Amino acid sequence: MTKQRPSDEYSVPLVDRGVRSGTVLRIILLALVLVAAAAAFVVFKNQLDNEAVLGGLGILAMVGIFFLVSSIIGFVEVMPQPQSDSLARSFLNSHPDGTLITDEKGRIVYANAAYGRLTGATKATEVQSLEMLLSRNRESNEALYRLANGLRDGKEGSEEFRLLKPLGPVDGSGNGAHWYRLKARVLPAEQGANKALHIWQITDITSERDDQERFFKELQNAIDYLDHAPAGFFSAGRKGEIFYLNATLAEWLGFDLTKFVPGSMTIGDLVAGEGLALIQSVQAEPGLKKTVTLDLDLRRSNGQSLPVQIVHSVTSMRDGAPGESRTIVLTRQNGADTEQSASAAAMRFSRFFNNTPMAIASVDGNGRILRTNAPFLKLFSDLVSRDDIERGAALESVVNESDRPQLQQALAAAKDRQGDIPPIDSRNPKDETRHFRFYVNAVIDQTDEAPEEAAIVYAVEVTEQKALETQMAQTQKLNAVGTLAGGIAHDFNNVLTAILLSSDHLLLQARPSDASFADLMEIKRNANRAAVLVRQLLAFSRKQTMRPTILNLTDVIGDLRMLVDRLLSGTHVKLDVDYGRDLWPVKTDLSQFEQVLINLCVNARDAMPGGGTLTLRTRNLRAADVSAFNYPYLPHEDMVLVEVSDTGTGIAPEIMDKIFEPFFTTKEVGKGTGLGLAMVYGIIKQSGGYIQPESEVGKGTTFRIFLPRHIVEMPSVTEAKVSESRDVTAMDQGAGVAASPEEPADLTGKSAVVLLVEDEEAVRRGGKRMLETRGYTVHEAGSGVEALDIMEELDGQVDVVVSDVVMPEMDGPSLLRELRKKYPDLKFIFVSGYAEDAFARNLPADAQFGFLPKPFSLKQLAVVVRETLDKN
Repeated sequence: MTKQRPSDEYSVPLVDRGVRSGTVLRIILLALVLVAAAAAFVVFKNQLDNEAVLGGLGILAMVGIFFLVSSIIGFVEVMPQPQSDSLARSFLNSHPDGTLITDEKGRIVYANAAYGRLTGATKATEVQSLEMLLSRNRESNEALYRLANGLRDGKEGSEEFRLLKPLGPVDGSGNGAHWYRLKARVLPAEQGANKALHIWQITDITSERDDQERFFKELQNAIDYLDHAPAGFFSAGRKGEIFYLNATLAEWLGFDLTKFVPGSMTIGDLVAGEGLALIQSVQAEPGLKKTVTLDLDLRRSNGQSLPVQIVHSVTSMRDGAPGESRTIVLTRQNGADTEQSASAAAMRFSRFFNNTPMAIASVDGNGRILRTNAPFLKLFSDLVSRDDIERGAALESVVNESDRPQLQQALAAAKDRQGDIPPIDSRNPKDETRHFRFYVNAVIDQTDEAPEEAAIVYAVEVTEQKALETQMAQTQKLNAVGTLAGGIAHDFNNVLTAILLSSDHLLLQARPSDASFADLMEIKRNANRAAVLVRQLLAFSRKQTMRPTILNLTDVIGDLRMLVDRLLSGTHVKLDVDYGRDLWPVKTDLSQFEQVLINLCVNARDAMPGGGTLTLRTRNLRAADVSAFNYPYLPHEDMVLVEVSDTGTGIAPEIMDKIFEPFFTTKEVGKGTGLGLAMVYGIIKQSGGYIQPESEVGKGTTFRIFLPRHIVEMPSVTEAKVSESRDVTAMDQGAGVAASPEEPADLTGKSAVVLLVEDEEAVRRGGKRMLETRGYTVHEAGSGVEALDIMEELDGQVDVVVSDVVMPEMDGPSLLRELRKKYPDLKFIFVSGYAEDAFARNLPADAQFGFLPKPFSLKQLAVVVRETLDKN
C-alpha cells in the first residue's frame, strides 16, 4: 500500500497536474544527473586527487538524492501552487464527506481531512486505500468491486453497505455496526494530463439509517393501528380503483385481506344499490378537496348489505379531473339507549331512501331542490349535479321547457296542500328520446329539519314504456286492420272462386273462334288479378298459406339477383350485394320471402328516380349484437339480418308509422295499391321475424329484416322427399292461384264418390259441376251437420270429403273429428282462403288431410282431389 504525507493535517497536495508533472520531470532529471555525478565520484575517486573537486561532487550527489527522494514522496513542494489549487484543496479539506482521489490503478493521489478522520488516520503515513479498508467484509468488498467496474466503463455509481465495526473511531455512536455510503465518479483528464482520476466519497450514514428505521417503524405502527382501527378505511385512485383496504373493513365485509391485490377492485364492487351514484356525485373544485358524509350500503362478500355511514374525501386535479379519494367507514351496532336507536333508525331510512328504484327529490314552494336520493342524481346526471343542488338548482332544470308550465301548476297545487295532482310526462331537455314521468305530492306535515319543504317529487324513466306503448298501439292498429282485411279477403275468395269456376266451365264449352271466348278469358284474367290483391290482404293479416322450408339466404338472394337486375334495367340505379359469411339457416316460405325482397327492391327503385345505389346486405347477429340495435321488441336471440337500403328520397317522419297500413301509398293514382309493404309486414311476422325501417329525408331508407336462426336438429331430407310430403303446391306468382309442379297424368274421377261441403252456394254449385265433368259422383252439403246426415245415408260409401273450413253450425275441423271417429281412414281435403296453420292447430297432431287454398280453378281442384285419392 502506498502511503503519502498529506499537506495540512492529513491531505496530499492537489495542484495543477499539467504544471506539476512537467516540473517533477525536470527535477527528477536534475536529480538523476546529480546522482550520476555522485556515482562518477565513487567510480573515479581514485583517479581524482583534488579534494575540492571531490567534495563538490559529493555535495551535488547528496543534493540530487535529496531532491529525488523528495520528489517521489512529496515532502518537498516542487514549485509554488497556483491559487486555484489552493482553493480546491481548501474546499476538499472542509468537505464533510471523506474524499479520496486515486489514479486508474488505485494509487492515492489525494485524501482530505474527513477521510482521515473517518478511517482513523492521524498522519499521512496511516492513510489507507479503500481496498485495504473494505476487503475484509464481503458486502463492502462487493460494493467496491461493482463501483470500480463501473468506473472502468466511465459510469459513476453509489452503494450502501453495513460493517460490523466502524472504519475508525466514532463519537457517541458506539463501536457497533455502522452503515456507509460509498460514491464513485471519474474526474476526466485535463489538457496535458495522460490519464483520468477516480474520486471516491465515503460517508457514515448510521444516524440517517437510524432515522429511517425509526420513521418506518412509526409508519408501520401507524399502518397497524389503521388496520385494526375501530373504523373501516379504504383509499382509491382516480378511476375508483381501490389501493388500500384496512383489516377492519375487510372483516366487516367478509373479505380475505391476504388475497387482496391493490387495484383489483373498485368502489363499485364495495357499494351496494345506488350508493355509487352518491359517491360519484361528490366533486371538488379544481385543485381543491371536498369532504362529505353519506349514508349508504356496502356489499358483503356473501351478497348481503351492510348499512354504514362514510366520510368521503375526494380531491380534484387542477384541470378539474377527479383525483384520489379516501374514505372512513363508520357502522353502529344496535344499542339499548335512545340515541343509538335513533341513529340506527336514521341509517335504515337513509338506506331505503337511497336504494329505492324511484328517483326522489324534495323541493320548496319555489321549486328549488332541497334534497335528493342517489337514483335522482343518477337519472339526471347530465342535467343537474350535487353542486348545482347546493347552489339552489330548480326542479324545472330537469323538465322539458314545453312541460314547465304544467310542473309549475303542480308545484303550486302542492304548496296549497292540494291532493290528487296528476302526473307529468316530459322529455329530457338535452335528449328528447328519453321520457320521464313525475309524480308531485304535497307535504302536509313539515318537519323541523326542513320547514321550507313544500313537495316531494318522484320521477321514473319511461323511455322503454313509451316505445312499447307506441309499438303496441301500432301493432293493435295493424292487427285490427288485418282482422278486417282477413274477413274481407275470405268473402272475396268465395266470390272469386265462383267466378273462376264459372269462367272455366264456360271456357270448356266455348271455342277460341267464338265471339265470347275473349271476354271469358278477360274475366278469368281479372279474377286472377283480384286473387293477387286478396292474397296480399291475407299476407298482411298473416292468414295466408305458408309452406315454410329451411333456406340459406345467400342462395335465395343469389337466385333473385338476375330478376332484380331486370327490374333495375333502364334506370340509373346500381345494385350492390354484400353477402354475409356462413349465414345460419332460416325457416320461411321461399316464394313468399322472394316476394318480400322483390317488393322492397321495387320500392327502393321507385324512391331513386334520379339514380342511386340499391344495397342488399346479409349477416349473422349474435344475441349480444341484436341487443345493440336497441329495439325493445326484439328478443335477445341469434338472428339473421337482411338489409335493403337505398340512397333515395327517404320517408318523412310523419308518415313512418303508416307505411305498413294496407292501401296507404304515396305513389300517384294508378301506380300502386298500397298493399306491397302491408304484405311484406305480414309475411315477415308470419315467418316469426321482425322488420324495422329507418329513413332520413334526402339520404335514403333502410329496411332491416330480422329472421330467427333455425337450428337443424335432424339431417335435411332430400328435395324429393320434401315435395312428396307436401299436400299442396306453392302459389303461382303469375296467376295468383295454386298450381302443381307435377300433375297426375289422369285427372278423371273413375267413378269415385266425393262429398262436397260448402256453405257458399255459388262455390258449391260450381265445384259440383266441375267435378262431375271429370267423371266424379258428387254429393253436396251446405254445412257440417248436413254432411254427417249424408254420410249416414250413404253408409260411409264416400271416397273423399272436400270441405270448407269456416261454416255455420259446424266448421270443417269439427266435421273432420266427427267423421274420423266412425271412418278413421276417410280421406279429407280442406278448402279455405286462410292459411293452413290457422285451423291445423285445432286438430290432432297426427291428423292427415289435404289442403286447397282459395281461390282455385277447375284444374287445381281436379289435381288435388286426384292426388288425395291416389295416396295410400
